[in-house]
Amino acid sequence: MDYSFDHPIERRGTASYKWDLRGSDVLPLWVADMDFASPPQVVEALESRAAHCVYGYSLVPDSLVEAIVGHLDRRYGWRIDGDWLVWLPSVVPGLNLACDAFCRPGEAVLTITPVYPPFLEAPPQRDRRLVTVPAEERDGRWQLPLDGLEAAVTPDTRLFLFCHPHNPLGRVWRRDEVAAVVDLCRRHDLVLVSDEIHCDLILDTLEHVPSGLACPDAADRIVTLMSPSKTFNLPGLNFAFAVVADPALRRRFLAPGEGLLPFPGCFAVTGAEAAYREGGAWHEALLAYLRGNRDALEAFVAAEFPRVHLTHVEATYLAWLGVEELELDDPAGACRAAGVELSDGAAFGDPAFLRLNFGCRRATLDEALRRLTTVLR
Repeated sequence: MDYSFDHPIERRGTASYKWDLRGSDVLPLWVADMDFASPPQVVEALESRAAHCVYGYSLVPDSLVEAIVGHLDRRYGWRIDGDWLVWLPSVVPGLNLACDAFCRPGEAVLTITPVYPPFLEAPPQRDRRLVTVPAEERDGRWQLPLDGLEAAVTPDTRLFLFCHPHNPLGRVWRRDEVAAVVDLCRRHDLVLVSDEIHCDLILDTLEHVPSGLACPDAADRIVTLMSPSKTFNLPGLNFAFAVVADPALRRRFLAPGEGLLPFPGCFAVTGAEAAYREGGAWHEALLAYLRGNRDALEAFVAAEFPRVHLTHVEATYLAWLGVEELELDDPAGACRAAGVELSDGAAFGDPAFLRLNFGCRRATLDEALRRLTTVLR
């Protein structure tokens, strides 16, 4: 089947958070959803479900559990039990649940910066103390700050929030790096919450190793957060899940959400199952298109923006642009004035950067880069 990711789809006027929030004269390359139609098999499944005309409370069918279990086995060789799955409306509630479940008020949550903003927001929202350690760049590549993490652990540190693959750094953490993080948590008796929502968006010839697979003997301290939302462009369906192998840890994780979290709706489970069962060919075509966008972006920045720093993007459809040398008072505001909305690095923990979402048509990316030459060149 031919999947045309260059086909224009008008998103303005659809109550799109990405396209309708900032005005009609701005190209939005910020919030992490893509501008592509979801897999046709997902669309067909949702249309069929809608045609039933009754949208009552839904169970999570065994067929969806089997689809998720099969996907993780085929793609990563990670054999999980269906009983390990915990249903969530998205990954962000999982971060907040973890803060409540594994920390008492005032105790510390550890993470690496820069990072997806909810990592920085969840601990203070839950009255927990946030401790951050900056990632290290060496030889043009971001590295885990293992020594800094070791030094940052205190007797009241209870939880480590880990972004894997990393948003916004675009790194695929290797097996030995993941094992080192798990070892840190084991030695200091920390629970590891591994956000792996971008794990199916590996752009290079690299292997994503789930934290729970890298160290299966540490199952009593690992919560893995996953979702089809980024991979198949389904964030509006509000469906995610946690993989928690240890029963006692799973009970602790579930407890704060009792009576608060909604059960997955009928469209969420229908879309997720269709994506995992039938979206494979579309997914491979998507990765090829994103690689092309990534390569075009990196080449353009190297040639046209010599004072902008961009490390190679191994995974995700998000690029992390260092603009400190430009000495702009408000980098994101300057880009917005030029007609392009990028994510302000300050929200990720570093105001000297901008995040650019290249999960869009090539024509949109090209036009955005043309506009940005007035600011970033």
